[in-house]
Amino acid sequence: MTALAILIAYAVLVPAVAGIDERMVDLSMAGTVPSAAHPFGTDQAGRDLFVRTAAGLRISLLIAGLCAVLSTILGVAVGALAGALGGWVDRIVMRVVDTVNAVPHLLLGIVIVALYRGSLVAIVASIALTHWAPVARLIRSEVLSLRQREFIDAAISGGASRRRVIRRHFLPAVVPQAVLAAVLLLPHAVWHESALSFLGLGLPPHRASLGTLLDEARESLLLGSWWTLVFPSLMLVLTTLAVAACGAAWRDRVLPRRLAEEMR
Repeated sequence: MTALAILIAYAVLVPAVAGIDERMVDLSMAGTVPSAAHPFGTDQAGRDLFVRTAAGLRISLLIAGLCAVLSTILGVAVGALAGALGGWVDRIVMRVVDTVNAVPHLLLGIVIVALYRGSLVAIVASIALTHWAPVARLIRSEVLSLRQREFIDAAISGGASRRRVIRRHFLPAVVPQAVLAAVLLLPHAVWHESALSFLGLGLPPHRASLGTLLDEARESLLLGSWWTLVFPSLMLVLTTLAVAACGAAWRDRVLPRRLAEEMR
């Protein structure tokens, strides 16, 4: 949690307090090695990589957060509906989920962003629309387990409608699992956005993200500017590890509580 907080603070505060426009080109400083004045060095356009990496991390985290929230909301809605209604609705919904899972996520994402190249909305949609299926499966299995509980039978026997049971019992019960799914989706979304931008299908080059920085580093690396690849790659790996650690901490916090409730 602390590591993720430090990375978020770096991404938010550095561009705000540095007083440097991360898009400003200064060819006289092109390819400067890391130093006290430029801790991460500069790229081939003379832009400060310490500030530019922070701005790129901020954009990547923002996109990943939006994608994780949208994917989780869609997955929770579909999974809760399939598990609560059951029958032919459940069978049809799960076949749709199987179809989405059968298509390679990156390939489908490339098709979507290729139609609207450089669009932030297209990038978010390409990731969100390809990552909701695992969440739906998780929530459906949780709802099917809840359907066997005595308090659900009591609510139905008392005349509660399916809509009320879903709203008052199923959805609150699956919130911990939904939060865990959203947290675990974050690093995957960061990598997905980075892959799209690295392939030249994501954000335009002048808008920094971890993917666009890595794409620019390919040419710089041939000129000996190793730092243009090392520092954005390091931020990508550290962000993945920090978010994964937060997900593991949340899982360890939720599962003991869930097991205690099941033992009552």
